[in-house]
Amino acid sequence: MITNLTRNTVIASRIEMAQNPLDRMKGLLGRRDFPPGEALVITHCQSIHMFFMKFSIDVIFCDKQNKVIGLCERIRPFHLSPVFFKAAYAIELPSGSVAASRTQAGDVIKVTDTFIR
Repeated sequence: MITNLTRNTVIASRIEMAQNPLDRMKGLLGRRDFPPGEALVITHCQSIHMFFMKFSIDVIFCDKQNKVIGLCERIRPFHLSPVFFKAAYAIELPSGSVAASRTQAGDVIKVTDTFIR
């Protein structure tokens, strides 16, 4: 589960991790949809690309202290996110997840071990 401790909201209830280079490079490529409540956490990630994606997503970039340092809402296919040099990981989410959780820059995030595969 991913929660926003600052706002006391749930961001995602099911998490997939991308920790090795191949999984991080692939990301969500090849998926036709991204159901509400799911998230992909990409470690060692300072920016993302949307090349060959089929749908828009929201992305939260966090530093090593789990503080939100960047947000990209409804980033569209074939676009790039900005680079967040202090980011330690990115959380990819279905479009609308950032607004629904009221997440803002400076909020503190908690990622627990409810993983999917």
